[in-house]
Amino acid sequence: MPVALAVVVHPTLPGLLGPAAWRAVASGRPVVALPGAAATAAALRDGGWAVDDVDDATAAAARPDSVVALVPAGVEVDAGEVVEAPPLPGSRLLDVVRVMDVLRSPGGCPWDAEQTHASLRGYLLEEAHEAYDAIVDDDPAAMREELGDVLLQVVFHARVAAEAAPGRRFDVDDVAGDLVDKLVRRHPHVFGDAGPRDVAQVEAGWEEIKRAEKQRRSPTEGVSRSQPAASWGAALVRRATRAGLATPEPAELASASPEELGERLLAVVAAAEQRGWDVEDALREAVRRYAGELDAQAEARPVG
Repeated sequence: MPVALAVVVHPTLPGLLGPAAWRAVASGRPVVALPGAAATAAALRDGGWAVDDVDDATAAAARPDSVVALVPAGVEVDAGEVVEAPPLPGSRLLDVVRVMDVLRSPGGCPWDAEQTHASLRGYLLEEAHEAYDAIVDDDPAAMREELGDVLLQVVFHARVAAEAAPGRRFDVDDVAGDLVDKLVRRHPHVFGDAGPRDVAQVEAGWEEIKRAEKQRRSPTEGVSRSQPAASWGAALVRRATRAGLATPEPAELASASPEELGERLLAVVAAAEQRGWDVEDALREAVRRYAGELDAQAEARPVG
């Protein structure tokens, strides 16, 4: 007879069943599992449920009794009712981790298998820049693709780290767990009892929590030196301002808009190019000197 209920199981979370699926399993009918649903069957057996294995959908329908069949996604079964797997935002992230595991495992991709943190680091910057360009261009399709490439780098590095020696080893769950803990810790107005805050109070609170966590001695600590010199310098100026340390004397800014400022900066780049000067190197040296000055100011500042 036809299967009474077909329960489509989640492809990456075999133990996840929605309310309708649980009602079907608990209906009193025998439960059978098709190939591809073995993990869900095992999870139910571990919980004390009786589950029989069948060879295929035809075998399930040929049973003399009315059964509930655990069915993998994409398999059609002659059933009176079909209960779909519950939607779960983020479930495809598990597929990314699974695919990366296959690529790095024996029998996977030889190129992926030989990569290291050092060999991959350039790709991380490249993909981040491409994602940035897609955002600037306001191109949703490109954003979707490029953010996926950034995600690939995160998962790739985590998979490499999972194979490292003890003391250097971590995995993607460690990365995600640290991120969740940080987000909860730095949003006490959402997850704690800090009470409502406006945007300015949120930003101030975030910085206060970061200072307590990091125990940094200078505003230069934790600021990436590999970013473009203009971004590096701007980050140092922001941090120095918040810390009450000296900032470079601002130049006279006659530009009436960011667009006009951009044109003036481009003119400076053109003039420097005519002289054979590298603007990025010149600014990077200036920022590096300023970073040294900030370190000296922070060191000389009284403690407490």
